[in-house]
Amino acid sequence: MGKHIFKTKLQDFNKHSYKELFLRNPQNPILSAKDWPYPVNSVFNPAAVQFHDKTLLLARVEDRRGFSHFTKAISANGVNNWQIDSSPTLEPDADLYPEERWGIEDPRITWLPELEKWAITFTAFSRGGPLVALALTQDFINFERLGPIMPPEDKDAALFPRRIHGKWVLIHRPITANYVPGAHIWISTSLDLKQWGERQILMHARRGSWWDGGKIGLAAPPIETDSGWILLYHGVRQTSSGSIYRLGLALLDLDNPNKVLHRSDEWVFGPSDSYERNGDVDDVVFPSGWVLDSKGGLLKMYYGAADSCIAMATTTTTDLLEYLKQCPEALDEALY
Repeated sequence: MGKHIFKTKLQDFNKHSYKELFLRNPQNPILSAKDWPYPVNSVFNPAAVQFHDKTLLLARVEDRRGFSHFTKAISANGVNNWQIDSSPTLEPDADLYPEERWGIEDPRITWLPELEKWAITFTAFSRGGPLVALALTQDFINFERLGPIMPPEDKDAALFPRRIHGKWVLIHRPITANYVPGAHIWISTSLDLKQWGERQILMHARRGSWWDGGKIGLAAPPIETDSGWILLYHGVRQTSSGSIYRLGLALLDLDNPNKVLHRSDEWVFGPSDSYERNGDVDDVVFPSGWVLDSKGGLLKMYYGAADSCIAMATTTTTDLLEYLKQCPEALDEALY
């Protein structure tokens, strides 16, 4: 039932090159509250897509009450000269959508060619806790809300860009108290984007002193390659001075994304610079989107830093796949 064991020997650790897979942009942070055209507390955790040959970020913006909404920012080069909407692009509407009572958070965007629409999965902060909601758009001006697609508590969700074996596939992160307690990454399927079932655990959070021990969740939406789906995820380690959010990688089978082929045993990106280590929530790097530059081949990862600003780092799918194929392979039983 989605359980995996990973072959890792202590002697293997000295084989790791510790190559930096992600290169931070020297202009980081590229966006913060001071750039916003109206008063806000913080700007972070953006979804990111290529839209009309420009980079579009749908940023999570927290107001001075502590509630979040989404605002669109567009740039020709994805680094500077951002054109930011003068007012919120998508706001909570608690009258029509009571699940949004305390705001909407952490969007992720997937282009669905079958529908010729962008699918935005996001966390709606309901009275009963956070849950996964879905909206569709063609222009990032008009939005069709489909409402909640998962009950509380659930978040960190994104769709695969196409049906697999006739079904839509969603990655998400419920919190379960009774069945397999903990914060693990799950996968579910649907025929209509509304009713979801066939839920199973895709990846467990590890236990003990691992960097991703206790809680994991999806970061940016999965990327399709000939070798499989690249999965970027965050792991949380609790320390005596608080939590540390870092990033890891996994590779899923192309035709059966329930199957994990490889998973990194070490984190590949973590908070190190001052804007990542100090903010509203210290020691956090939290990507919600990445954009592939088809001309230059760079993969631009956009992330929230310390819940206070937006930063960007670059890599390539070639480097990610090369690294992943050297990571431990998944077997049949869980080692957790």
